[in-house]
Amino acid sequence: MSRATHRDTQNQPLEATPPTPAVPAPASAQAGPVSHAIFRVARVHRMIAGQLLRRVGLHPGQELVMMHLWEIGPQRQTDLVRLLDSDAATMTRSIKRLENAGFVRRRPCPDDKRAVIIEPTTASQALRRDVERIWAELEDATTGDLTPDQQAEALHILRRVEDSLARTAAHTCRTGA
Repeated sequence: MSRATHRDTQNQPLEATPPTPAVPAPASAQAGPVSHAIFRVARVHRMIAGQLLRRVGLHPGQELVMMHLWEIGPQRQTDLVRLLDSDAATMTRSIKRLENAGFVRRRPCPDDKRAVIIEPTTASQALRRDVERIWAELEDATTGDLTPDQQAEALHILRRVEDSLARTAAHTCRTGA
């Protein structure tokens, strides 16, 4: 995070923060140094994403809902839950906030009266440019000190970690453990 800069909600540049040394894992987490590092990185990444997204009135995760809607068009709310590996209550809150902000609208599903279709509004197109810019800024904050080769290696390793965790999750779901 040494090159990461933060911005507040008024779009004012914030000072670059000095690099902080890696926090050693507590003794009780010594058996999982990679897991502890992932936790720390994810926490800081989400914090920075939240700061950047606040500038456009979004909470972390809402930009992902919008990205899917912009990419694939109107979706049933249940399909968004599945696509984003979310839960129904969280998705309902996100959709309600996005609707209140004027970025999405709900309409009944013509095929299934129990389902609701979520679609991006015309107003959300300006938000799309902002979100794409924010994601580029977040990517720079995340990878700014890495060479292109290191970025490719990090991405490869993260995909392998995700695959491993997905296999474990699938096995856990099957066995009920």
